[in-house]
Amino acid sequence: MRRTMRLWSCGVTVVTTSNGEVRQGMTASSFTSISLEPPLILVCLHKQAGTTQHTQANGLFAVSILSADQETLSAQFAGYTKLPEGADRFYNVNTFTAETGAPILEGCIGWFDCRIYSIQEGGTHLIVVGEVVATGRQDDPVIPLVHHNRAYRRFVSRD
Repeated sequence: MRRTMRLWSCGVTVVTTSNGEVRQGMTASSFTSISLEPPLILVCLHKQAGTTQHTQANGLFAVSILSADQETLSAQFAGYTKLPEGADRFYNVNTFTAETGAPILEGCIGWFDCRIYSIQEGGTHLIVVGEVVATGRQDDPVIPLVHHNRAYRRFVSRD
C-alpha cells in the first residue's frame, strides 16, 4: 500500500498547536476540505505524535500550507533536521497567530486556524476535523510545495 500511495501527489502542510506555553508542530500531507457550511477541514495525525496529543488537549490547531520554497520547513517539522540540543521544531521559524493562538508559519501560501469539531479513529492515526475560525492566503501567483513518489516536486508552466 505504501508503494502505491506514494504515487498520489499532494500538497504539504504543517499542523501546529499551542497552549500558550508549549508549541508543537508536525508535517502532514493528509489534509483536505470537507465543507463550506460550516467551514470544516480535516487532517490525519499519527496517534503517538506529540502534536496530536497536544492538539487533543488544547482543542485547537492551525494548518499552514507550504510554498515551493519551504522544503526545509517541511523537513524540520517532519523531524528530519538536526536541531540544537533543547530546541523544538520551531527553531528559527517565524510565526504569527490569528484567533486560537495556534502558531501559523510565516511565508506559507495559505493557512487555517481551527477549533476541533470532531475526532475519529483511523487505525494508527486520528482523523481530526477542525472548524475554521480564521483563514488567510497570499495573493496570486502562489506555488505550493508538492510531494510525489517520496520527493518534493515543482509545477512546470505550460505557457
